[in-house]
Amino acid sequence: MKSLFPTNLETLQQANVFLPEWLLLDKGTVRDHAVVVENGLFIAAGPRSLILKQYPDRPRVELPGKLLMPGFVDSHHHLTQSYGKSLVFGEPSEIFKRVWVPLESTLNANHLYASSKLAALEALRGGFTTVCDAGTRSSEGLDAIVNATTDAGLRCVLGLICNDKVNDQIVDPIPIQRRAVQHLSQWEHHPLITPSLAISIPEVASDAMLASVYQLCEEAGRVFQTHANEHLVAVERSLNTNRLRPIEHLNNVNALGPATLLAHATLVTPLEIKIMADRGCAVAYNPVASAWKGNAVAPAESMSMQNVRLGLGTDGTRSDAFRLMDYAEAAQRFAFGMAVGDSSCGGGWLWLDMATRGGADAIGLGEEIGDISPGKQADFLLLDIRVPEMTPSWDIPWELVRMAARDQIQAVFVDGKLRLWEGWPIDWDALALMDEINSIAEHAISNANIQKLHAPSALHRTQRQEKSVLTL
Repeated sequence: MKSLFPTNLETLQQANVFLPEWLLLDKGTVRDHAVVVENGLFIAAGPRSLILKQYPDRPRVELPGKLLMPGFVDSHHHLTQSYGKSLVFGEPSEIFKRVWVPLESTLNANHLYASSKLAALEALRGGFTTVCDAGTRSSEGLDAIVNATTDAGLRCVLGLICNDKVNDQIVDPIPIQRRAVQHLSQWEHHPLITPSLAISIPEVASDAMLASVYQLCEEAGRVFQTHANEHLVAVERSLNTNRLRPIEHLNNVNALGPATLLAHATLVTPLEIKIMADRGCAVAYNPVASAWKGNAVAPAESMSMQNVRLGLGTDGTRSDAFRLMDYAEAAQRFAFGMAVGDSSCGGGWLWLDMATRGGADAIGLGEEIGDISPGKQADFLLLDIRVPEMTPSWDIPWELVRMAARDQIQAVFVDGKLRLWEGWPIDWDALALMDEINSIAEHAISNANIQKLHAPSALHRTQRQEKSVLTL
């Protein structure tokens, strides 16, 4: 069948005026509209006839059968964990202690670059044009991650971990605070990198450091990231130590406010939801992570109704925005909706909003990305919607949540530049990167003191068969 998409990449790359069959705006999808991109920004969006009249001489590209939509935002990622992404299947909670800390601690600069670029490629292939990275435990610094994401063309909110507790002992905070201040200023004007500060979990920082890091972020207009109320054991440790749950503790030490981005927040009380809403903090809802290794599902719809700011995050599990939105809705339906006969569970628009403009707001970039608006960064996707799965089409936003797939993404633009074409980068060799990683990752994994509790699939199958024989 003849492709409906232009095969001339040069035409697509040189175009300023994009003429898709459908355009996704805040109010929903519209036909016969166009957008104009210049210097990495959307400078106009409106009815096709009006745009062509206003910009008659600009290079244009016709896009029949295509939806032009905002790029997705991954509000919680771990870019330097891509080497071990399939090592954690079947593992119980708090795998960071047994897998991620040992792995990341052994990564040198070359590994950081390769693993981060691989993660960036996966994100772009899944429709994410921006990710929020929660920080790495590697001691090599963050330059390699900056170079990797920039070379791949991915926008990144980059966290610097500022923990000041080691084995429950508080270390000198001054070098940590100096590094934090430097990080916030170092990337201030980078076109694709936005700095952020992070505390891995509240219990690995002193109260003073929690308050200090939050204040630095608030003053700089940046995001303070931490994992909170993710696992039952962490909640209980906080109760034992502080007589407060983690979110309550953050609030008590003045580390909860508009600059705070809480990852997970799955185990929350009604009081904590009210505290989060009152303080104006944001939450990264990670439904796939909940299914794979969590103790609970965050009550995202309830949070949204209480005006808690929300984005969707992968937690580094699987960089596929469409499957993430599908999981987001399905998790709410299974965990909460079915029990009360809620057949809507927020409707498709809620999860689409969380994955785009809601996520942008949650990571502190709501004024720059997240929707197709003049003045915002031109981060967008061209999606083929003339496919059997979306034929006939009656409700595109909900269809994007439930029916659309990653292989419909024909082009990915970040900062107005074409980064991926039919799933692959156009200006660098992804296969060469994959070959390199296949040759070096095994050495990194073997040198890390990783402790798995669940056997690989084939061995697990044999073990289960042996147990079945013993019980006969």
